[in-house]
Amino acid sequence: MMNKLLYGVGILWLCAILTSCGSSDKNQHQTIFNLNLDEGLTSLDPAFCRNHNTIWMDNQIYNGLVQIDDSLKTSPCIAKSWDISADGKVYTFHLRNDVTFQDDPHFKDGAGRAVVAGDFVYSFSRLIDPKVASSGSWIFSDKISGKDAFQALNDSTFRITLKQPFAPFITMLTAQYCSVVPHEVVDFYGKDFRSHPVGTGPFRFKYWKEGEILVLLKNPKYWEKDHKGRQLPYLDAIRATFIDDKQTAFMEFIKKNLDFFNDIDGSYRDDILTKSGRITSKYKGRFVLSTGPYLNTLYLGMLVDTTLPIVKHSPLRILKIRQAINYAIDKQKLVKYLRNSLGTPGANGFIPKGMPGFSDKVAGYSYNPARVQQLLAEAGYPEGKNLPVITLTTTVAYHNLIEYIQGELEQAGIKTKIEVTQGASLREMVAKNSINFFYGSWIADYPDAENYLSLFYSKNKIPFGPNYTGFSNTKFDELFEQAYDVKSDNDRYGLYRQMDQIIMDNAPVVVLYYDKRINLYQNNISGYSVNAQNLLTLKRVRKK
Repeated sequence: MMNKLLYGVGILWLCAILTSCGSSDKNQHQTIFNLNLDEGLTSLDPAFCRNHNTIWMDNQIYNGLVQIDDSLKTSPCIAKSWDISADGKVYTFHLRNDVTFQDDPHFKDGAGRAVVAGDFVYSFSRLIDPKVASSGSWIFSDKISGKDAFQALNDSTFRITLKQPFAPFITMLTAQYCSVVPHEVVDFYGKDFRSHPVGTGPFRFKYWKEGEILVLLKNPKYWEKDHKGRQLPYLDAIRATFIDDKQTAFMEFIKKNLDFFNDIDGSYRDDILTKSGRITSKYKGRFVLSTGPYLNTLYLGMLVDTTLPIVKHSPLRILKIRQAINYAIDKQKLVKYLRNSLGTPGANGFIPKGMPGFSDKVAGYSYNPARVQQLLAEAGYPEGKNLPVITLTTTVAYHNLIEYIQGELEQAGIKTKIEVTQGASLREMVAKNSINFFYGSWIADYPDAENYLSLFYSKNKIPFGPNYTGFSNTKFDELFEQAYDVKSDNDRYGLYRQMDQIIMDNAPVVVLYYDKRINLYQNNISGYSVNAQNLLTLKRVRKK
């Protein structure tokens, strides 16, 4: 009853806002896109764009120098073009002259001014300012040095100078962290800019009651047009609710109170999908199911750095034990029965399917019970006899999946004990190298496979980076550093494949499956984005 009441009040309230923004005749035809953000929203400041919901909302409010299309190609945005120096260190961006910030009282006369190169100097410098403590500082902090790394050569020319070449850099700039913000508004609000956002994007901020409702309205001065020269966006408003129970939110979708629904929770997945991943007869035709690759690798991580005391007596320090664990899990069955076929079994490398640079020529591990027994015997533990019990740590959300894995390993003679903890606690333990065997997932920050391979670069070991397994391999490191200076995508992907194979050969991880994007839309919605980053882009969406 409460959700229904909140929904009704929210719609009436939003209609009142829309009516106040235009004529009554026009507002009879205004379209509101309704979605739910089940994991909440912590900030609308792009400097703290660290989770999916924030990325989605920031993508509506802000723009950056460049953006990605649905094929994950980097394309112009506020920068209409760019040049890269012969040595790969200097990036010069030529900016559009028709982009303005959204109106705000803290601009002169309340009208949003034109974006200039100095705004990017300010925005990017802010990301690496220790006083701001942005979660996106990693994008620049290890790649630039000195106060002249960001330069406005004039109002329409912006330059970035790197310490050394880094071929994926232009792709990294598509991250929402790299959005442009106006210094007048940020300086006035300080930390409260999180709830008073001003950008250049297709929608502008109107209202946010945390935990209840967020409203964005169409930006009437948005610069981008469609292929017929019509101004974007088509929608008049976006309304987001914050129902944290996914099953309750799904019922709101079925009642058509929501236009979009992301992912399907395991508790009711069988009601919606068959084991082959098709819509059940109960819901057939009632909505659109859009699926495809999602840049997310689900895996088990194994700590392999033998200089750590926790690893010295761990059976996971032995390569053949790690390989045996890889061969012992039937991933095909896992994906079919626990994920209703919404995933691709992890038979190749750590780079996920859908990522440029993914290759099915990388030889991973498939279910092979005979090979498991051979490896256990060669490791000195025939049929698992005398092999110490291995503790596997996971979160509540993935307990059922890990129980399945425990059963598979038990059948092979590898005894495991499951420890369940909260997600934040697991992330903290992994980041401190305090557990030997853990469930993990890695969602792409940007669409380049370097993002995945960086988890195995020795210089990224804790506490300097995300090398959570403590993996170290000289050849891998050489290839990783060599790839920095390779401008050809195809040549770089060749190096990526070699690195991915080294990871698989040394088995510091078990690649369980590559995720699939699961989006549900009402039948009257069109023009939605379909991309492997699952980036919600609403500027071209229409609602009939």
